Order: sequence, then C-alpha cells, then structure tokens
Amino acid sequence: MSNTDLIIEERSRDIGDFLVGRLIPFRKKRMVGPFIFIDHMGPTPIKPGTYLDIDQHPHIGLSTLTYLFEGEIQHRDSIGTNQHIKPGSVNWMTAGKGATHTERTPASLRQGQEFTMHGYQIWVALPKAKENMQPEFQHLDGSELPTWRDGAASFKLIAGKGFGKVSPLSVHSDLFMIDIQTSNDYDLTIQDQLRGEIGFCVVEGSIKACDQLVSKGNMLVSKSEYACQLSIQRGSRILLFGGEPFPEERHIFWNFVSSDKQKIEEAKSAWKDKLFPKVENDNSYIPLP
Repeated sequence: MSNTDLIIEERSRDIGDFLVGRLIPFRKKRMVGPFIFIDHMGPTPIKPGTYLDIDQHPHIGLSTLTYLFEGEIQHRDSIGTNQHIKPGSVNWMTAGKGATHTERTPASLRQGQEFTMHGYQIWVALPKAKENMQPEFQHLDGSELPTWRDGAASFKLIAGKGFGKVSPLSVHSDLFMIDIQTSNDYDLTIQDQLRGEIGFCVVEGSIKACDQLVSKGNMLVSKSEYACQLSIQRGSRILLFGGEPFPEERHIFWNFVSSDKQKIEEAKSAWKDKLFPKVENDNSYIPLP
C-alpha cells in the first residue's frame, strides 16, 4: 500500500523501559528491528462508491506484509500475482530491486453491500545484501500459521520465530510478528522468548506496563527484552513485532527503502520515466510525490 495517507502520529513518550507512540516511523524511533513502516487501516465502513482502489505504485528494498482482521483486498503485482486477501491470512510481497502493485476491493464485494475494512499494512526492510534481490510473493492461509494457547491468551505466529515456534513464511532477516488475543488479564513474559527490539501495537483493549496503561491505537517499543512486567488486559488484541536491527541506517522516501540514498534517487527517476515493471493489463499510475 502507498504511504501517501500516513496516519497522524502521536508524540512518543518515555515511560521507563518503554517508548509509547502511534505507529512507526517516529521522529525518535525510525524502525523496530527490520520493521520500518506500519499503517493501521480502519476499522472503516466501506459503502458503495467508497471502495478501496489503490492504483499502481512502486516499491524497492522492502517486503510488504498485509494482515487483515476484517474485509478483503485483491492484490495484483508486476510479478504476476493475483491474490484475494482474506482475514487471518498473511501476504508477503518482497519488492527487492523493484516491483509495482495495486490493491483494490474485490469484485465480489462491489455488489452494493457494506462491510468493514480493518487491518495492518507493514513494511519490513531487507538486509543490505538482499536489497537488490528478485521480487517474489508469498501467501499463507491462517490455518497454515502456528497457533497456541497459554492461560487466557491465544497466540498466532504470523512471521519469523518466537516462543519456540517458527512460521512457515519465508522471511529474509531475523524477525517476528505475533497476533495475541486475551479472554482475561494476562501477564506476558517476553524474556528469552524473542530476540531483538520489540514493538506492541494495541489493536483492541490495553496493555499495562511500568504502572501505566497504554490503550487502543497506541504502540509500545521495548528498549530491552528484560523490560518491566507487561500485563495485557482482558479482551485485548495485540500485534507483537520486531527483531534484530540492521547495522546500517535505512533511508525512506515515499514507497522506497534503501541503505543507499543513490538507489532511492535512481528509483525516483525510474518511476517518473515509467521504467518500473508493470501490473499486467493495468495502466493506472500514482505519480511520484
């Protein structure tokens, strides 16, 4: 998804072992592990005439991860993918040296019905050695992902490694993304379960950390896996994500991510000159901002 409609960020706050804020990138925290951009979509009622129609746009140097709670998206890309994305599945497009894609409301939902759109569009930067790799796409149904329960919490491992489990999604760096839902208050132990930096998106409900309550719509970023006790409140849904940070800085402009500013300049010129690969039978085009 294009980041032309970035959500307005709340100012990050330091509450001891954590930074609190509204999605990334922040001024104070540009990345969490390899995760460089998180866009919370909705929940938004979709009515006839207000369908999702994101025209052809480019990416380099990253993988896009689409994860829906409600609604559906038709993803088409220059690799040749035509994928119907439904809630609970994980969709992973690695742009590498360059790919374009579109995201639209499927034809089956354009019959006059109303529905809710809700989910996350996430960008994961590629390691420097893989920034120029060939583009690829993966789709996994929710039933293919590792799930487990611990007391009042249910877990789904969307990507990477965590809590002794491994997702079948083929990722390109040391990372994790986990969907957690609670039926009652639940004390979460992250020590020795995850590696690297750790972020917590509060989708529903709230988290109590360092004697402060962090509510729906905010994000926690742990400064250490040995952080103070975390308690996820009853009826909450949390996206837990992060991993080992890269040694090099990442630059970001529009939909382009790279460790090399020159690569971004080259991508800007290529998009303006319409040299990127195209989605088959689609002449739509989002201009460079």
